[in-house]
Amino acid sequence: MNKYAKNYYDHLSNLINSIKFVNKDGKNIDFHDGIGEVSRLILSQANSGNKLMFIGNGASAAISSHMSTDFWKTCGIRAIAFNDSSLLTCLGNDFGYEYIFEKSVDMFADPGDILVAISSSGRSENVLRGVASAKSKECSVVTLSGFKDDNPLHSEGDFNFHVLAQDYGLVEVIHHSICHCILNAINNYKGGHR
Repeated sequence: MNKYAKNYYDHLSNLINSIKFVNKDGKNIDFHDGIGEVSRLILSQANSGNKLMFIGNGASAAISSHMSTDFWKTCGIRAIAFNDSSLLTCLGNDFGYEYIFEKSVDMFADPGDILVAISSSGRSENVLRGVASAKSKECSVVTLSGFKDDNPLHSEGDFNFHVLAQDYGLVEVIHHSICHCILNAINNYKGGHR
């Protein structure tokens, strides 16, 4: 088991060092610069009265809930995750599961808001529809995806983080760390302590 643990963290470290960050024009940008760009976007839009919205399924939904709470609690930035069980079951039942995020974003998004779309595979139809809805509402979009780098989500955002791993757990751990890094960068800039 010790050897497994060492290999796991060595592999995780290698994956972190190979995270790709691509802007809406498809230009590769240094990952650390990408964190800075997204942090500045969030600060700028929040200072203009806009909010953050998070979407994702399964573990990505858990990341969405965690991070939306942390952004408003720690940084004072309005944030929401669209994954309340009544909301999901209502919209899934009435419209179909593929529309749950599209309908939520369409109802609550305002121009200038930011959607953070998280999907390990980058192929979740409901997430992709949520992104399309955000774009139609003139929102900025930040994506976090994994698996193959030609997944559809990887090129849909204004800013796109990609983890080239085929394992859900590894992708999810890194996605969560990216979100925390952005939050901590903003909190540090604002002079907060965490």
